[in-house]
Amino acid sequence: MPHITVDYTERLDDTLFDRRAFAKELDPLVVTESHSAGVGKIFFRPAPLTFVSGEEHPYVHVTVALLPNRSPAQKAHLSDAVLALLGRYTAGGPHVVTSVEVRDLPDSYRLRG
Repeated sequence: MPHITVDYTERLDDTLFDRRAFAKELDPLVVTESHSAGVGKIFFRPAPLTFVSGEEHPYVHVTVALLPNRSPAQKAHLSDAVLALLGRYTAGGPHVVTSVEVRDLPDSYRLRG
């Protein structure tokens, strides 16, 4: 059920951020850690320019959206686990700033498929 979006600096090619390998590990990690039913959906969105503190810099941000009912502690634990995994896939090149947000989906969320 998780809905995951990964925004990343476009110039991070597969040698600096292996998105396919990351996705293969991310999906089961999120499903297991969040105790979700169903399948995760992951969307990758490249950004041509990313800035950190006003300077152009490589950046990856992961947003994990879940149905409500997870405690703040569960969300923090999931954020830490995703951030650690992300670090394994962005550590080989230039310093990359990484972040993770775990949030609730709104009540209006619907899924067909």
